[in-house]
Amino acid sequence: MDKKKICILGSTGSIGSQALDVIEQHSDMYEAFVLTANNSVEKLINQARKYRPEIVVIANEVHYQTLQNALSDLPIKVYAGAEALCQVVEDENVDIVLAAMVGFAGLRPTISAIKAGKMIALANKETLVVAGELINRLAAENKVPILPVDSEHSAIFQCLEPGNRIEKILLTCSGGPFRTYSAEQLAKVTKNDALAHPTWNMGAKITIDSATLMNKGFEVIEAKWLFGARPEQIEVIIHPQSVIHSMVQFEDGAVKAQLGVPDMRLPIQYAFGYPKRLKSEFNRVDFFQMKDLTFERPDTDRFRCLALAYEALKNGGNMPCIVNAANEIANRAFIEDKIAFNNISEIIEDTMNHVPFDNKSELEDFLETDRIAREYALNRINK
Repeated sequence: MDKKKICILGSTGSIGSQALDVIEQHSDMYEAFVLTANNSVEKLINQARKYRPEIVVIANEVHYQTLQNALSDLPIKVYAGAEALCQVVEDENVDIVLAAMVGFAGLRPTISAIKAGKMIALANKETLVVAGELINRLAAENKVPILPVDSEHSAIFQCLEPGNRIEKILLTCSGGPFRTYSAEQLAKVTKNDALAHPTWNMGAKITIDSATLMNKGFEVIEAKWLFGARPEQIEVIIHPQSVIHSMVQFEDGAVKAQLGVPDMRLPIQYAFGYPKRLKSEFNRVDFFQMKDLTFERPDTDRFRCLALAYEALKNGGNMPCIVNAANEIANRAFIEDKIAFNNISEIIEDTMNHVPFDNKSELEDFLETDRIAREYALNRINK
């Protein structure tokens, strides 16, 4: 059997690094054909020397010469720039594209991969958040499967039963590090507090989004496009133990849940191997060590970002794009100590109220909305 060649968009991030671990564990089935990074050139160099891909790309062209020099003794093609990301996914040898880039930057390469007919293992939330209608249309036109890699959406996907309609999607959420904080306490949290996620090991941007619950809001929007659910059919449930990764309730009232240890390699491997389940050496759930499994309603007054995501989903059009752009700006500003934690949702809501609403759903429209929304959010911060 020929090995499947995998292009990892964002190989130096948390998902990309764990995907390489999966590839290494199943080296008889998969090989890392393309590895890409934005700025982490040293980590990309180390990955390239270890996994020997055919192609590497550094999105930030400033690092091109460093990358080129470091790999000059190896038969690896080295490219740089945003356009290169869109081109390498189209390589005729690529079988699977793992979209693991963080943020809006992952949209265009993912669209290029879909148009090239590549199977998509989707870990980039922003692709469906910003352009879900466009992505679904392109995937249908090009007969491209999109397999979710997020643990929650992978769980939902695994619970579905062909031919049986769902009544509700129960999207679980750890609650983040501030689940029990009062509004007064939230006003005083620092970025270091926010980066200390209780369950998952993720990059800084996603960890902050998890603390604000915007990450969960984005997952609600994703669920609409992945599973054809209406906003009122998608319910977020706080489950601090992160053992149940999500559930599906069917029309007869039966509920199916997918359980597992909090290890992103599991949904990554499931997406790579689908429809087969591959043997792994990952940790197993030990039910005898579990003291309890608890569930709570999310508080959308304290965690306003979740409510804003639902609002954007109901409005549709370019509103989720506006929310995403403002969130990326506010998230970065918080990490850089320019704003307080509670300012994140304020900036997002203000941007939603001032950037023009548009119902169009083409790439050019989203690119323009993204530009305007970022500009507004930045000006709001810098006032």
